[in-house]
Amino acid sequence: MEQVNRNKQALLYGGIMLLSFFISSCFQEPTCSKIPQIKFKGFSRYALQAGSGVGQSKRDSLQITIGFTDGDGDLGDVLPIDSLEIARYRQAGGWGNYKIIALQLKNGQYQPIPTGENTTLFFPRLSGKGRTGPIEGDLELEQLYPYGNRFTTIPTKYQIQIRDRALNVSNEIETGTIHLPYFY
Repeated sequence: MEQVNRNKQALLYGGIMLLSFFISSCFQEPTCSKIPQIKFKGFSRYALQAGSGVGQSKRDSLQITIGFTDGDGDLGDVLPIDSLEIARYRQAGGWGNYKIIALQLKNGQYQPIPTGENTTLFFPRLSGKGRTGPIEGDLELEQLYPYGNRFTTIPTKYQIQIRDRALNVSNEIETGTIHLPYFY
């Protein structure tokens, strides 16, 4: 009888150890590349009513959400960016740490829209100073599209990349298509 109880205890302890091994293996810190990776998560769009004054016409606010992972957590920068840091980014491709290219459907093909507002974009530092290690989360960029006296809605999509402080460039993603107002 005593031997049977010991066998039951051994089985119980062995089962508990095996279960704890499987549970602990599920909670290990994720490993990801030091090169940032991104994916398109979606759009949020809402209309802003017209206000009084210049630049306060009715407009659409579009929020583009992308998910990111980075193995060493060096995404983003301290805002405002100083001129030496801006020059460092520009020398490495002419853009900040966030690149977005808007593409409009014209004559059956998507073509880039030249815009001044998207040339040197920056997002804030995403981990504490001196902190390293893998991070993941979402970035949200908001764009405004005013309705003019004469406007049309045009199918639009975006190509997006980010890069870290070491200037490692992420994969490039392309969003889905959304219809936005453009005045002419």
